[in-house]
Amino acid sequence: QVHLAESGGGLVQTGGSLRLSCAASGLTFSLYTMSWFRQAPGKEREFVAAIRWSPGNTFYADSVKGRFTISRDNATNTVYLQMNSLKPEGTPVYYCAADRPSYTGRSASEYAYWGQGTQVTVSS
Repeated sequence: QVHLAESGGGLVQTGGSLRLSCAASGLTFSLYTMSWFRQAPGKEREFVAAIRWSPGNTFYADSVKGRFTISRDNATNTVYLQMNSLKPEGTPVYYCAADRPSYTGRSASEYAYWGQGTQVTVSS
């Protein structure tokens, strides 16, 4: 049974940083694309970043490019999202997702496995 567990969310001031983590189990982690999505209240879930299983190509939404960095540690089955220069964007919940989607994996419908989410609040 696949299990994804996010952590690291919380309250931060505008311009601050947070690092989210997602620990995965029940899958051969190194063979899966790992991604982050976020969903603000009343809005659709949107793609944030993805990292492929090999050779670890990364992809970002334009809104976070240059501020966020996705990385993975195949030894510990963990994917990270380093978020810098955070902006107030409506208290979204950040979700970790895993699957073997298309090359960039930007659509939520391509992912079968999801975590429970972790909320990020950026105060202005």
